[in-house]
Formats: sequence, C-alpha cells, structure tokens
Amino acid sequence: MPLLSSSRRTLAALAAVLSFGLLAGCAEDAQPAVDTSSSSAADPTPTREASEASEDIPSPSDSDDTDEAGEGDEGRAGSAATGTASAMLAELTVKGRAPKTGYDGDLFKWRADTDHNGCDTRNDVLRRDLTTITLKAGTHGCIVLAGTLDDPYAGETYDFDRSANAVDIDHVVARSNAWQTGAFKFDDETLKEFGNDPLNLLAVSSSLNRQKGDGDAATWLPPNKSFRCEYVARQIAVKHKYELWVVPAEKAAMERVLAKCDDQPAFAEDVDWPGPGDGDNVTTKEETRPAKQKSSSSGSSSSSSPGSSSSGTTSGSSSSSGSSSYFENCTAAREAGAAPVHRGDPGYGSHLDRDGDGVGCE
Repeated sequence: MPLLSSSRRTLAALAAVLSFGLLAGCAEDAQPAVDTSSSSAADPTPTREASEASEDIPSPSDSDDTDEAGEGDEGRAGSAATGTASAMLAELTVKGRAPKTGYDGDLFKWRADTDHNGCDTRNDVLRRDLTTITLKAGTHGCIVLAGTLDDPYAGETYDFDRSANAVDIDHVVARSNAWQTGAFKFDDETLKEFGNDPLNLLAVSSSLNRQKGDGDAATWLPPNKSFRCEYVARQIAVKHKYELWVVPAEKAAMERVLAKCDDQPAFAEDVDWPGPGDGDNVTTKEETRPAKQKSSSSGSSSSSSPGSSSSGTTSGSSSSSGSSSYFENCTAAREAGAAPVHRGDPGYGSHLDRDGDGVGCE
C-alpha cells in the first residue's frame, strides 16, 4: 500500500509537469497574433475604406475654393452685387401710388438757375447733351442756337435748331410720377432741386418725350433697347437720391430690364452742369432770323400776317414786344407750328415766356 501511494504521487507530479508545459506552449503560440494585430493598427498604409473616406475630407486649399464657390453661388441666386443698379433698386420702398391731388408742374421751378452759373437749366442741358454747338453771342455763353443731338431714346441723330421744336428736355423720373411716389412731401427747395437736377434731365426728341408723358418703367421704355439698362439705372438713382418709392409693377418692370444687363452699375447720383461757354466743339455767332419773320413783326398796323389774323389762334390785342397779335397760350402756338416763339416773332407774348429769356413755349 505505501508503494502504491508513492507511485500515485509520482504520477500526479508528472501530470502536473506535463500540464504546465502544455500551457506555456499555448501561451507562446498566441503571442505573435497579439503583436501582429497591434502592428497592423499602427501601420501608416491606409485600408481601402480608410482611403475612400479620406478623399471626402477637403484639403485646406480645397476648403478655400469651396467657400469661394459657395459665396459665388449665393451671389447669383440671392441678393444683387454691391454697387449695381439692382442692389440700389432693392433698397427702394415698394408701395402703392399716392393721389395726384395738389400736383402742379410749376411747383418744381423747372429751368431755374439752381447752380447759379448764370444760365437757365434748359440751356445747361443742351450744352451738356448736344455736340457741335453754336452759342448765341452776347448771352455769356449760355443760349444754344444749334447743335446735334444723339438721341439716346431713339438711337438716332437730330439737328437741333432753336427756331424749331424737335428737341425737348425730359425729366427721366417725370415730375408727376415723383409727386405720386413721395415728392408731395417735399419742401419748396427740394421740389426746385428735383426739377432742375442734372441727374434727372436728358435732351431727347420731342416726339418721344411727349409719347412718354409721365409714364414709369412699367408703362414706357425707350424704343432704343440698348439704352434701357442705363435709363432704368438712372431712374433708380433719382428715386434713391430723393427717397422716392416704386410701385410694384414699376419695380417688376425694372427687374426685367436689369435681368438682361449683366450687373448694370448703379448710376452716379452726383453730376454737374457744364460751365457757361463749355460744350462740344463750341462756336459763337449772332442769332439771325428769316427775313419773312422780321418783316411780319415790323409793328405796322396794316402789315399783320393774314394767316395770323385769320387762323383764330392769336388774340387781337397787342403784345408788349410790338407784334400786332399774340398766341393766347402755348397750345395754340404749338398747334400753329410756331413753338417755340421768340420775342419779335408774330404771336409772341410775354405771358408765353415764363422765364423771361425771350423764348416762349419751349
């Protein structure tokens, strides 16, 4: 029995030694797998999934490009670029038209010498807008007798002659339109400034000026399509300067025009008149009139023009200029084809010449 017990203890010891060896071997076989796994996680070579993910992350330069592209897209789809007519239009108030109650074109004192250069506004416009100008001698370089107009509204050229009436001065934003979009609140000085502002005045063909009337961009645009962008930009600048509003249809029409203009720049709000005697290719001469006109206004009571006495457009009383008769009003003068009418001409009367420059019904 003692020998058997000893043998059992010996076998148990051998089993323990064998078990320990087997466990150690297993541990040594598993260790390389752990090390390999650790090394793989630290490997700088990315897996395919990691590589694809990294391509979606922009580099610093790519990020800058993306920001710039984003801003560009926002500018095209959102608000207009700074400094454009569209941006200026966006600043104008939009609301309905006010009533015309109390409106009178004379409130704007059109033709007043607001810049105190010694010349009335009409002649300032003519000296600025005409080319090859002839000035009347003895008028301190003010009165324009003749010139050439490149009419922006028609896209055509006209010869201006003071004795004819082919050229008018247009208020780009008509006085009546201004009155109904805020000018009714102006004081006298602001009305006068608006009526004589070089920003708001252009020499144009009389036929188109009269066709336009007091229309806004929704009801009238220049036939010369290449000028429409500048025309609308100028209207916007005038309304912006004087804090006038636009009506919904007017704004919509302006937006349609500007959509074709490729970022039409805002029109400068500060423009000046030329000085007396200034202009394009200026010459000066004495004013001459046709001999027939001189003889018909000789003042003889028996030499009145039969046409003027029988047409019904003139009054039978004498005018202060010595003519035997005068037109009752400018409508009569225009219907007779005599406007503008000069001092000394048949039909002239001081009541037709509001500014006293010797020319009535201009």
